[in-house]
Amino acid sequence: MNYDPEYLFNLASHAAMEAGKVIMQIYETGFDVDYKADDSPLTQADRASDNIISKVLAETGIPILTEEDDANHPYEEYRSKWTQCWIVDPLDGTKEFVKRNGEFTVNIALCAGGLPVLGIVYAPAKGLFYYAAKGRGAWRWDITDIHAALPGFDAAMRLPLQPLPGVFTIAGSRSHSSPETEQFVKAQQARFGEVEFLPSGSSLKFCMVAEGRAHVYPRFAPTSEWDTAAGHIIALESGANVRTWPQGNELRYNRQNLLNPYFIVTAAEID
Repeated sequence: MNYDPEYLFNLASHAAMEAGKVIMQIYETGFDVDYKADDSPLTQADRASDNIISKVLAETGIPILTEEDDANHPYEEYRSKWTQCWIVDPLDGTKEFVKRNGEFTVNIALCAGGLPVLGIVYAPAKGLFYYAAKGRGAWRWDITDIHAALPGFDAAMRLPLQPLPGVFTIAGSRSHSSPETEQFVKAQQARFGEVEFLPSGSSLKFCMVAEGRAHVYPRFAPTSEWDTAAGHIIALESGANVRTWPQGNELRYNRQNLLNPYFIVTAAEID
């Protein structure tokens, strides 16, 4: 098997781009919406993207954990033996996809030893392609042609892109608020005075901190590992921190319980 980092990155990038093409085809032509047992939406785009990514990444021989197939990999029988794995959300932000606001992403991460080492967050409706690898930095590529070749590391825009705003800025979920999040915002208002809240869907909130557009992204509502793994490494490689809340521990992956604890993403300059 070929485990060369460049090979893995190129293959994952290809998978994300191909998934993005089929997602946009469905997005632009109409779709039906089904619902899972937890009332979360599921569309043809989720299924089609999952199928494409799984087929492409299967070439690596590395196990794949996706949102649409997690039930087939029970922890004791399979995942407890994995030393590395792909963690994939084929369509993160399905609610935003259904609302047609463009704030949905394809998330692909490679995790080793419980930590993400490579990540891609692709927002096809916005033409934004974020990527990072351990020790290689975090980058943003603005796509004007979906058939263009992905630039390598050092060929796109390195994150962060800008100094932090003068006003303390919080990135937060557009569709998943909580009393804890509201309390956090009020606490920052008491601390800093003026506070700006930037709502967004999907893992784009990680990227907002990575870019320098927001000081923090608090997530005090349920998420799963596929929601966060790719954005996690992008934030880390931009210089930001990702820690559980309030414990302050490292957020880890391929755990027995795939639901994440609460966490907070903070820009490097923030205590």
